[in-house]
Amino acid sequence: MALPRPRGDITFSPATVREHPAFPPVRTTPSPLPDAKTLHKRKIFQHRKTPPLHFSVGGRLSSWPAYASAQAILQNRKPCSTTDKTGARDKPTLTVAKPRYLEQLEDYLRKELLLLDMTKDNAEELKLQPYREIFEFFIEDFKTYKPLLSSIKNAYEVALAHFREKIRSLEPLKAMLVTVSEDCNEKILAIRAEERYEIKMLKKEKLNLLKLIDKKNEEKMSLQTQVTNLRKNLAEEYLHFLNERDARKILIADLNELRYQREDMSLAQSPDVCREDPVKLTLALKMCRQDLTRTQKELNTMKANFGDVVPRRDFEMQEKKNKALLEMTESLKTDYEEIRKEYDTLLQIHMTIVKDRDEFYTELQEIQRTSTPRPDWTKCEGVISGGQERWRFLSQGKSSDQLVDVLLEEIGAGLLRERETFQGLGIAEDIPEFLRTEGFIRNKKLSKKEVVDIIKDVWKERMAEEQKEKTSTLGQFFLNYLQKRFGEASAMDWSYTIFENVRLFHSNEVMKQFHDILTGLVKENVFLDQKELESYLLKELTTADNQNEGSLTLDQFSTVLKTAFPLKTEEQIQELLDVAKDPLEELDIIYYRILFAEDEMGVSGPFVHKLWSQAQSEKQAYLLDLETELGANKMAEITPGQLRQALTSIDPSLDEQTLDNYVSQAFNTPIAELDANTLEEVEVLLAHLQTGNIKRMGPRELEPSS
Repeated sequence: MALPRPRGDITFSPATVREHPAFPPVRTTPSPLPDAKTLHKRKIFQHRKTPPLHFSVGGRLSSWPAYASAQAILQNRKPCSTTDKTGARDKPTLTVAKPRYLEQLEDYLRKELLLLDMTKDNAEELKLQPYREIFEFFIEDFKTYKPLLSSIKNAYEVALAHFREKIRSLEPLKAMLVTVSEDCNEKILAIRAEERYEIKMLKKEKLNLLKLIDKKNEEKMSLQTQVTNLRKNLAEEYLHFLNERDARKILIADLNELRYQREDMSLAQSPDVCREDPVKLTLALKMCRQDLTRTQKELNTMKANFGDVVPRRDFEMQEKKNKALLEMTESLKTDYEEIRKEYDTLLQIHMTIVKDRDEFYTELQEIQRTSTPRPDWTKCEGVISGGQERWRFLSQGKSSDQLVDVLLEEIGAGLLRERETFQGLGIAEDIPEFLRTEGFIRNKKLSKKEVVDIIKDVWKERMAEEQKEKTSTLGQFFLNYLQKRFGEASAMDWSYTIFENVRLFHSNEVMKQFHDILTGLVKENVFLDQKELESYLLKELTTADNQNEGSLTLDQFSTVLKTAFPLKTEEQIQELLDVAKDPLEELDIIYYRILFAEDEMGVSGPFVHKLWSQAQSEKQAYLLDLETELGANKMAEITPGQLRQALTSIDPSLDEQTLDNYVSQAFNTPIAELDANTLEEVEVLLAHLQTGNIKRMGPRELEPSS
């Protein structure tokens, strides 16, 4: 039975006939079999494909609602009849209703959009999925336009994929840009801090020099005043001595006159004088007068010659004082010249520093103008899982560089959780035993807590094996442990999963230490020595705790530290005491067992960290002494005997077994296989000792003084 032809001048194109549900489907080319997804969509919308389509003149699809608002369909219109403008104007027009298929598609789109969770990070991509499905319905239902619509869809999908790849490629550049910006900011801050410190020190030194100059000037004025006073006192003393001399001369003359008068009186009163010969007396008197005249002349000559002469004792004393003052004056002149030269030098340095400061300031302004502003780390609160509280916990007390590491760990953890498999590294000899496999390995998707627990269990088993006999490396033991615990079939899955986690999370000390030992960056005996050091100290503290209360007084704790570590200095002991003492505890009591406790992630407390850091510092000092003993040339080659002699020289308390271990570790060769003529560079030997466990066994003996 033929289908009735629609009334009016409406014609149908082949495409319209094929797409209309009233016509049987016409296939020009064989269509491919639909997949499961397409069948599911067709099943959902099977009842929605029956709505009638509206056609326009010429057989084209109706462009509703624009077409519906501008065109009406006349009822009972005869075919091939002329248009009656008057009749058309009188008859009522009917507006075309919205197609049912369009309503069904809009209803499906609205429901799918309401079911989406718009709070997720990829909400925009999820929002595109319903539109893709609607577009696929169009492609499947309108088979005439299917190639064109499919090409349009594929073009948009390719463009979206291209832009996603471009965004992913730009993410590392963004992180690198932030890192470079942080490095520049840190360098600028360091330069500014160093500049402020130098300017502060120069100003302080300038003030000190000005004070010294003022002090020297005051001393010079004081010395000049003293010289003036001394000259004045010298003149006064000189006048005083002149007066004393004149008074003495007058007194002597008076005494002589009195003596002469007394002699004359005694001669006049003496009865024996008359018996003297007058001629003799006259001659004696004449001689006495001659002597007196001669003495008077000599006295006058002495007065004339030595009247202005200072006494030798006073002269020598004044000359000594004058010489001391001259020496002091010369010294002050020399100091003044040196200070003046230093001031000139400092002034030149100050001018140079001011010039450099201006250049640095200009450079700083340019860098600030062109550099990227400091990132707002609070934006990470909405990205990091856990929200604001977890981000505050992760970012507390960390620098920008450390925050970048935290973000990298969080991003890496998210990517690691999304990965389903790992690519095997191969079975070559240079691949570690626990990673030696091919093909794809399943990701176990372990949490940090699970990885830390497994690592703790591995170390527990390893230390138990060390007490018996060491038969394998840590990598071999790790693989054997996983095979024993999880089976040989899934051992590699666990090995790759744990290794990827410890390689990513370097902020956790347990994972980082395990990774460094597995990869050979650190020797295994370093970790074992750390644990032995903790157990040794805990044992000593427990022995000192007679009442087994878990606490010791501050003096007892200090005594145990000095006894357990006799080579530590007083400063190191005090550092351990400061870390061990609870600042909130008023009494001098230390609960020593709490100091060795670990949290759920295996992180030790500050006391154990301080103990390890001191051990590392002592190790560096020991290696520095060894380097000094071996000589300044690091490229020089030495024999095992020379190394043994140097170790014995800096540490005479070394026993033979420990000395052999150090030499074997330095040459990275068993002591039994080591040749006496083997040569190795000093730098290589020190690098080998740096990765291993080496420490001082006793104090270094002082060389006897000659």
